[in-house]
Amino acid sequence: MIAQNFLGLIAAPITPMYKNGDVNYDRIQDLVQLYEKNGVSGAFVCGTTGEGTSLQLEEIKEIASAWARAGGNLKKILSVGGTCLRDMKALAAHAQTIGFEGVSMLCPFYFKPKSEEELLELVKEVSAEAPALDFYYYHIPVLSGAYFSMRKFLELADPQIPNLRGLKFTHNDLYDFYRARAFKKGKFNMLWGSDEVLLSGLVSGANGAVGSTYNYAAPLYKKVIDAFNKGEIEEARHWQDKSVEMVKLLIQYGGTGATKAFMKIIGLDCGNYRLPVLSPSAAEISELESELKKIGFFDYCSEL
Repeated sequence: MIAQNFLGLIAAPITPMYKNGDVNYDRIQDLVQLYEKNGVSGAFVCGTTGEGTSLQLEEIKEIASAWARAGGNLKKILSVGGTCLRDMKALAAHAQTIGFEGVSMLCPFYFKPKSEEELLELVKEVSAEAPALDFYYYHIPVLSGAYFSMRKFLELADPQIPNLRGLKFTHNDLYDFYRARAFKKGKFNMLWGSDEVLLSGLVSGANGAVGSTYNYAAPLYKKVIDAFNKGEIEEARHWQDKSVEMVKLLIQYGGTGATKAFMKIIGLDCGNYRLPVLSPSAAEISELESELKKIGFFDYCSEL
């Protein structure tokens, strides 16, 4: 049976920061309220969008604790990833201690495993630190460099990791996605990680979706999902096209580094990204806002 904790739209939260680059823990409560008001069902904390690999271990622990204290009805997954296995294990254990519902592990990206079998040994160690939580492997090879078959990984992991519930799949290999989804008649929860082609994920059988643009445009993606569920494919394509227009501007103004600019534009200032991720200048943010008005962004963006 597919795990029921993580379905629908799951935001990949930004990590709010002050001008000096320190984490603004108090603003996390504002994110919870924003998500719940706009139909987001969960939060994938300290992932790529949340700068997990740019944060100190104690910062990640405190960020996770702040999310736990914020309450609400959001289901929370802590993303643990980096180059230190002991840190990953400590974070997984912390997620269980503070009451998160899930943990997701990113493959180490400097000294990397050389095969699915080697990857399994790493995942077993981390998942064992949070045996009561739903465990997900975070497959994003364009950043991790870990180009492994997820079908083969599930075949190996299924009998050995009792709390493995699925994958966060951020890759364009639909063949592998289909084969992983079909394993054991769809046993595992497949979380789609590419916002700009969410409709493709729905058609391919994704159960939920994790994305950065759900921070500020969740109502747009709700329209995609609602139309798809009604069988109104042309309507779903129409709204997905709006997403593509928006993501084009996101990329044009810096990609990940522009995410907090979008947050500032909708009225929730969360600071800038830490280096090496570059953030747009004030002038560029003003230009971006003008471009967003041209494409009708404010008709479907998230509301505070």
